[in-house]
Amino acid sequence: MTTQQTQSRHARQFGLPVATALVMGNIIGGGIFLLPASVAPFGTISLVAFAVLTVGAIALALVFGRLAERLPRTGGPYVYAREAFGDFAGFLAAWSYWITTWVSNAALAVAAVGYLDVLIPLHGNKAATIAAALTLQWLPALANLAGTRYVGAVQLVSTVLKFAPLLLVAVGGLFFFDPANLGPLQADDHSAMGAVSASAAILLFSYLGVESAAVSAGEVRDPRRNVGRATILGTVGAALIYLLGTLSVFGTVPHDRLVTSTAPFTDAVDAMFGGGWGGTAVAVAALVSMVGALNGWTLLSAQTPYAAAKDGLFPQAFARKSRGVPTVGVLVTVVLASSLTVYNYTAGSQGVFEMLVLVTTFTATVPYLLSTAAQIYFLASGRADRVHRGRLIRDGLLAALAAAFSLWLVAGSGYAAVYQGVLFLFAGVLVYAVLAARKQRPEADAVADAVELPEQAVRESARA
Repeated sequence: MTTQQTQSRHARQFGLPVATALVMGNIIGGGIFLLPASVAPFGTISLVAFAVLTVGAIALALVFGRLAERLPRTGGPYVYAREAFGDFAGFLAAWSYWITTWVSNAALAVAAVGYLDVLIPLHGNKAATIAAALTLQWLPALANLAGTRYVGAVQLVSTVLKFAPLLLVAVGGLFFFDPANLGPLQADDHSAMGAVSASAAILLFSYLGVESAAVSAGEVRDPRRNVGRATILGTVGAALIYLLGTLSVFGTVPHDRLVTSTAPFTDAVDAMFGGGWGGTAVAVAALVSMVGALNGWTLLSAQTPYAAAKDGLFPQAFARKSRGVPTVGVLVTVVLASSLTVYNYTAGSQGVFEMLVLVTTFTATVPYLLSTAAQIYFLASGRADRVHRGRLIRDGLLAALAAAFSLWLVAGSGYAAVYQGVLFLFAGVLVYAVLAARKQRPEADAVADAVELPEQAVRESARA
């Protein structure tokens, strides 16, 4: 069997179902299992914040769909920012997105260990805990290194498995719904607008991942058609799970108990069916959910640097691809995430680790803002090859709404996260300076050679 045949056997483009699963799996990690308890202190008015955020997320998803129709290439936000504003903006999108992915992977692995402890008691053993966290990171990485065919299979299976118990609570809970459990509309001293804003600050980052299909557009079959559809279907599907799941938990667990709950879905399952098996069921669902998210985010962590490396804006090693997967990007990402995980456990630097995770909520918004700005640029420039005139007004309104949503994400990150995130971006500026200089050097040498040859010919002619 030839190398090309081996590559094609392990590399397979994603169809619409797998692309949709990638979006849904990356949006819904493990946070959904704590969200109802996180917003319960604000009262049922927090559901309004969910609805508002859902509208913003769908608008952002539609913008990514439109951009993918025009530029159906791997890299997503990087491609859009570079096409509109040049190399520097493209690099900032790639750099900030890459930071987001590998730090988030470390956070997901640490959180997953907490659920694994319910199934396999680690009893606080540091060595066993570290080994479990690293295993949870490297298994998805190995699936990625095996090829896109296996990435898609893992993503599809994990999405189906994790949505079964989530749907059980989201839909089944409605049959056990008791309005008496809801508690007050406003449960604190905030005004109505203040309560919505405060709960939105917690929920804002529940929709990170809407760009997943756009980032992997080069691996999606018929990307002009399927990326946009997968993005919308995945975002709407995740939104329904969020809204119905939160509403069901609100209606099955008494409010005073929900406010202090550390496992709201477990409490909901126990309230619905009785018994003590709810904790095990939710732990399994959460673990599957996080492994699926790690699988998808590992792929995305390599795709954006791959696209940037092909343009000379990331080290060339990131441009190496095998079996449809940028292998160096996957390896570098998992090594960085693993190192951060080990550092977190051994140095006892919980505050530093939490700060880095918080920074990712800011760095993720940078490519979002650049992408929506690119869409606005294409629409305002009047370039016929970039704008569908029949959709001009609709696309303009969607871009404005998505930009407002992205700015709200930045505001919700908090001052400390924005401050630290800007430092990360400035560090990237120094990296860009080196890479841009390397990229320009061959061009400068070529120009110098072109100038020197005629001068040399003149000198030789003069000697003759």
